[in-house]
Amino acid sequence: MYCVLKPLLAQASNKPSLNPFHFFLLVLSSVLIAAAGYVINDYFDLNIDRINKPDRLIVQKIISRRYAIAWHFFLSIAGIAIGFYLDFTTHVTLLGFSNLACASLLFLYSVSLKKKLLSGNILISLLTAWTVLVVTWCEARFFFSANFSVSRMLRFTIMYAGFAFVTSLIREAIKDMEDVDGDRRYGCKTMPIVWGINASKIYTAVWMSILGIAVLLLQIYVLQFRWWFTALYCLVFIFIPLVNVFIKLFKAQTSKDFHSLSSMIKFIMLTGILSMIFFRFYY
Repeated sequence: MYCVLKPLLAQASNKPSLNPFHFFLLVLSSVLIAAAGYVINDYFDLNIDRINKPDRLIVQKIISRRYAIAWHFFLSIAGIAIGFYLDFTTHVTLLGFSNLACASLLFLYSVSLKKKLLSGNILISLLTAWTVLVVTWCEARFFFSANFSVSRMLRFTIMYAGFAFVTSLIREAIKDMEDVDGDRRYGCKTMPIVWGINASKIYTAVWMSILGIAVLLLQIYVLQFRWWFTALYCLVFIFIPLVNVFIKLFKAQTSKDFHSLSSMIKFIMLTGILSMIFFRFYY
């Protein structure tokens, strides 16, 4: 919103559909729905988590299962209600229904899709990408504006949504390898259980290679505009850490190894998204 969309809108003398308070509500609704997803996931994964992460249990250790369900519904309803509130008070449309769809899909993921091959991973990755796409969706009324560069806005949006999607796919695959013991005991059909650890590593490495090549090509492209600091930042904080994860992936054997890789991917997700700060300076 503040690094890409607002500068582009300002160039066309347009104001965003969401003022700072409404944008805060948009962020809050996404956070509430994501939190609800975590709660219901912990609720249904209690037995699996007792094996995979017994020291990090929350349900039944900090809150009871009954309160977990209550928190799930409260957080979901709050996030959905905020979406409908923004629909009625701003130029945004269908945000309430999209929040309802996200909450429903997260529930479906926890109940069923998480235990199936690839479908759960793809769903979570799509929802991760949606947290980027939804911000642009809120400015959809400018898509047909004659004095506004829609193509540039969509190009940046797709770039960061794609980054969020691919990094999430990578992390979900690594998490499946981390949790393979508990998942196998309770009948899950995740990638490392169905394909094996080695095939799962190759699948993950392919996506990492695609991401790494895309990052390199993008930096070669921006260098023609003399964006030196952007290229240096992406090299140091995205590409090199990605290569490090790639190397360590094939050496990883234990749950602890895969957990460390998952944390490194989260770091790359953060630094990748933060790279949009440079657009604030160059545009």
